[in-house]
Amino acid sequence: MAQDRRFHALDSFRGLCALAVVVYHLHVVGSITELQFFSNADLFVEFFFVLSGFVITHAYGSGAPIDFRKFFILRTFRLLPLHVFMLGVFILFEFLKLLAAHKGFAFNKEPFTGQYAPSQILPNLFLIQAWTPLTENLSFNYPAWSISIEYYMYMIFAGVAFFCAAHKKLAWSAISLGAFVLLYNNAGALTEFAYKGLSCFFAGALSYGVFGVKKKNLKTNYVVYSLLEVVSLCLIVMALNSDLTQKTIVCSLLFCGVVTLFAFDAGVVSSLLKTRVFSFLGRLSYSIYLTHVVVLSGLILVFLVLEKRTGLTLAPMMGDVRYIDTGSGLLNNLLVALILLCVVGISYVTYTVIEVNGQKVGRYLINGRLKKIPAVINPV
Repeated sequence: MAQDRRFHALDSFRGLCALAVVVYHLHVVGSITELQFFSNADLFVEFFFVLSGFVITHAYGSGAPIDFRKFFILRTFRLLPLHVFMLGVFILFEFLKLLAAHKGFAFNKEPFTGQYAPSQILPNLFLIQAWTPLTENLSFNYPAWSISIEYYMYMIFAGVAFFCAAHKKLAWSAISLGAFVLLYNNAGALTEFAYKGLSCFFAGALSYGVFGVKKKNLKTNYVVYSLLEVVSLCLIVMALNSDLTQKTIVCSLLFCGVVTLFAFDAGVVSSLLKTRVFSFLGRLSYSIYLTHVVVLSGLILVFLVLEKRTGLTLAPMMGDVRYIDTGSGLLNNLLVALILLCVVGISYVTYTVIEVNGQKVGRYLINGRLKKIPAVINPV
């Protein structure tokens, strides 16, 4: 049976990290997107994995034996509806590119080729695209690679909880450490994405064990927790801005500490994160994460069309990356802000129309009626 308590500060972190990933994928000349912090913001995906392992352990790993049928339905209808919808949007986008190509408009890549090939539709539909070297791991809606990993990690978690309940912490440790060793030795049959997810997700599960012990034995001190929260965030900023050779390892360990610390909701930063605007972003985090690439792709297409018609350099290629440039540093930064607002607005629509209704369908399948069940986990 799932526990219903929400970690409010951690929920808000999810929204902020999702926005940081948007900025990471957005390239606007001379804007904040070029700051080193955002250039390394892809590491926040590891934060998502740690956080998911932590929260799902709270929900399902410390109470009554897991009801696998209920667990499977809730997790599937939490993740799949929006993922399938966005996959359909990307397939439609390829058809539109094909139509435009027939009218003489050239693209960098031919429609329905490479990562958008028809052969990649089924792996994406069944969320296996990021697990095997035999598929294009970053095909179609490429941030969905982490959803691919996340979904089956849920099932692995449930299997461990069911078959190894008495030794689950030992199993979590073995999976996390084993995946870490395979990742950094370039060994094994799975992808590096799978090993990253497994090592961080089950490190998050172990972090919840630390939280449980500390919660029983530590008294809450607002000043002390406030200081620790500020210091922990400074360490993350320093790590992301650094040139550490093992930055991924350092950040993953820091993420475990930050998730455990902020789970107490006890300091000044936690109080700030529990305010309405940050809570709102936390609720939209999954939609922000899955919708932003199509928004950015559409924007680039608009700038390419304008470039062709005006003769101005509005969408230059720098290396292998397509940038956007209005010609003004100030306008470029304003454009970034507008894009983020646009992503949030679209995410609000997909959240209310697709996510919420998808979860209602899952609840109906479990209960036979639209009974409200607390959604204790956001996947991203």
